[in-house]
Amino acid sequence: MDVRIEQGWKEVLKEEFQKDYFIKLTNFVKDEYRGAIPIYPPAKLLFNAFEHCPFDKVKVVILGQDPYHGEGQANGLCFSVNKGVTFPPSLLNIFKEIESDTGTPIPKDGDLTRWSDQGVLLLNATLTVRASQAGSHQKRGWEEFTDAAIRELASRRENIVFILWGSYAQKKGAFIDRNKHLVLTSPHPSPLSAYQGFFGNHHFTLANDYLEKHGKEKITW
Repeated sequence: MDVRIEQGWKEVLKEEFQKDYFIKLTNFVKDEYRGAIPIYPPAKLLFNAFEHCPFDKVKVVILGQDPYHGEGQANGLCFSVNKGVTFPPSLLNIFKEIESDTGTPIPKDGDLTRWSDQGVLLLNATLTVRASQAGSHQKRGWEEFTDAAIRELASRRENIVFILWGSYAQKKGAFIDRNKHLVLTSPHPSPLSAYQGFFGNHHFTLANDYLEKHGKEKITW
């Protein structure tokens, strides 16, 4: 199957594209986009996380769960929203922690493409969702595909920072070799858990210190 995705990712994931689960997933997603209920993100942004962050350029991975399911929010990058969209609570808490941790003021918009272009893979476990129906495309095959992407990164590359917020992301990244990579974990930035250890986790300075130690350019958060 010919999948339109960044060439480096296309090469390392080529075996996934031939598997039965991925072919079924592709057919399901195509049918969903043709249906009456809007699907987010827009189809052209489906692999946006990969397009902005080529396989050999990844320095940091942040794992999310589902795309935002409100109109005009999702842009294919986890936690990110389009310019002009009000910050969802988790994203606002991320910006608050960055300000506390690094001194960088809260930005005017929540479009995290600027991170992605610096080597931050902003990957949701599930890449599509129905409008107003959180979790509606879970357990259709996306999780297996994104597991494969993380596995390829963890095995083929070294000295990547994996940032895992909340139990879901931590389970998804459980197999990552801590001897080859830095794995940072804390509670999720959601208002339900941010005060239980997300605030004050210093993940943004810890990530940059690690990158600098291994001769990589720091991320401008």
